[in-house]
Amino acid sequence: MSKPKNISPDTLLAQASHYIDEQTGALMPSIQPSTTYGRDQNYELLGDYIYARNHNPTYDQVEKVMAELEGGADTLIFASGQAAITAVFETVEHGRHIVAPSIMYHGAQAWMRRLAEKRGIKLTLFDATEPDGLANAVRQGQTDVVWIETLLNPTWDVIDIQKAAQIAHDAGAILGVDATVTPPVTLRALSLGADLVFHSATKYLNGHSDVLGGVLITAKKDDRWQEIYDVRTLVGGVMGPFEAWLLLRGMRTLGIRCERAFASAAKIASHFENHPKIERVLYPGLQSHPGHTLAARQMTAGFGGMLSFLVNGDAAMAKAMIAKLKVFIAATSLGGVESLVEHRLSVEGPESLVPENLIRISIGIENVDDLIGDLQQALDHV
Repeated sequence: MSKPKNISPDTLLAQASHYIDEQTGALMPSIQPSTTYGRDQNYELLGDYIYARNHNPTYDQVEKVMAELEGGADTLIFASGQAAITAVFETVEHGRHIVAPSIMYHGAQAWMRRLAEKRGIKLTLFDATEPDGLANAVRQGQTDVVWIETLLNPTWDVIDIQKAAQIAHDAGAILGVDATVTPPVTLRALSLGADLVFHSATKYLNGHSDVLGGVLITAKKDDRWQEIYDVRTLVGGVMGPFEAWLLLRGMRTLGIRCERAFASAAKIASHFENHPKIERVLYPGLQSHPGHTLAARQMTAGFGGMLSFLVNGDAAMAKAMIAKLKVFIAATSLGGVESLVEHRLSVEGPESLVPENLIRISIGIENVDDLIGDLQQALDHV
């Protein structure tokens, strides 16, 4: 039985691309834990698999669904988001050039800095709030990878993906997009010109804070994509079969989870926008946000479940507010069903450009009035 064409992302996800096992009729893919695969009397492989570090049958449906969801040519899943990022930048040769935002996920930026220090790869970090920041950062014929985020973590500034793709391609580079906070139920970066899309699968894709993983989707299968696959195999950054199965299970509810979290985030941002103890609410869904119009053009089903508060005060004030919260959980991560809060500068460390009074908030699927009430009482007590 074939699935209908042009189905919505929510339906694609809920049915895991209309999965039905051909042998058993099962609606859930099985977990294949084998690390090695047999051969026949002629020493030919009995199937398509040789060894688990190369690939595993449990990966297949996850990668198929993600490729369809993003409109890509192929997908690879990894043991962690950082493993996926590492595989991309392992393809950058000595002497070449990388461009990335000055404010972004600190783990990825730390790896880029290490490449610049240890491997002779040049790195330019640009201010994404400057209109010509990216254009001035690239080097014609030298830049190999331009790496951006769909919403910059944790300020949630917005980058024009189509414009970034044009700048990258004109310089002879590829555009990689970290779309972790804007899953493909609301944004598809490949359709806007990106060459690679990355997700920390630990976050929204899985959504239950119980799987570590990364996902890469490519617009086309080319030599770089083959090299990324080879890096995954050689380094061994593969996801375990059980984790891959859990990831697919989590992805099936992505649409409905995002719908709830995005709506709650918008309501919370609006509620606290003019609060006397908050200097500014950072959320692209607010019309006051400088990137609102661009975000509305790029994001088709809401503005995400992430926002940040700049409290009126210093780091001590921000931490004091967090300490007063009773419903929100103080923890590092995002995109799960539970709402999390953190003092981001404390997590990122001394090299971070994040303001000391910034509190990063990940909205889950709890009752939004409970979340608003918790934030309100915390502000009342600091």
